Amino acid sequence: MKVTMTAAICQEGMDLLKGAEIYVANDAHPHNYPEQLKDTDIFIVRVADKGAIDEPAMTGSDSLKVIGRTGIGYDSVDVEAATRLGIPVVVTPGANNRSVAEHVVALMLALSKNMVESDVEQRAGNWKIRDARKAFEVENKTCLIIGLGTIGKIIAHLCLGLDMKVIGYDTFLTKEQMAQLGVEKYDDKFEALRAADVVIVQMPLIEGVTNNTIAKAELDAMKETALLINCGRGELINEPDLCRALKEGSIAGAGLDVFWNEPTHVDDEILHCPNVIVSPHSAAQTKEAVIKMAEMCVQGCLAVYRGEKWPYVADKAVYDHPRWAGKPWAEV
Repeated sequence: MKVTMTAAICQEGMDLLKGAEIYVANDAHPHNYPEQLKDTDIFIVRVADKGAIDEPAMTGSDSLKVIGRTGIGYDSVDVEAATRLGIPVVVTPGANNRSVAEHVVALMLALSKNMVESDVEQRAGNWKIRDARKAFEVENKTCLIIGLGTIGKIIAHLCLGLDMKVIGYDTFLTKEQMAQLGVEKYDDKFEALRAADVVIVQMPLIEGVTNNTIAKAELDAMKETALLINCGRGELINEPDLCRALKEGSIAGAGLDVFWNEPTHVDDEILHCPNVIVSPHSAAQTKEAVIKMAEMCVQGCLAVYRGEKWPYVADKAVYDHPRWAGKPWAEV
């Protein structure tokens, strides 16, 4: 069994592959090492650009049985092509939920206490930054969560624990379902935006559907004192519109873990806007989440390699392919 990786996974994941021949490319683009892919059985994608794992990369190996993605997002893999070829794309749903939810709350608290500016200014000798009057308490403030999936629900739980009022905008949940979470449902997005002190965008990126969920009209509807947090996908927010809002002071600040350009460039406008705290798409990179993602990815890839139908794949229609006829489901 040969395993090729775009980049090395953590040791806990490696330990599950004992006995395998492992090639770590340290290269996000598989077209740069076609010779290594020719006899690869398992291709694990830890880092790769959008669409980098395309059909030619998959067909470059006669023995490729499975592609593993150590994360929830899989836009680096052409899933449609993989499904046509009968190659399951293993993903790791839920492995980083808590990590991302905590990161969202951390950004919110850091902004509400003006922690980054205070740190920078104090180190520069400006003790008077303590009088900036930007810090505020989140108790009794209204938090709007746009997208109450699994991560959104954890965020709601954490914010309720901070004694915030939590409201939600999600077309997939009923008023009663949200009420069970302690969340008040809003059917009108703009009405919810006008009510919120903190706006958290936590939904998947669906091309042509959730792009620009927050753009100029939404930013204009927010309070001047409101904060915006995004640990989902950069394209959920119109970045130029956000830059304009921050520079004009039409919202108070933003906490961002995701961006239009990834990796960011030092001259990206968003990095030079006032009252922004950024992190390099690292919300899911806690020690615990990294281990969970690696182990879950490897376990799934090994199950598929053995000829078992692993349930956590990007598209279960892959099992309609003739090569999977009569194969058993894995015991998870």
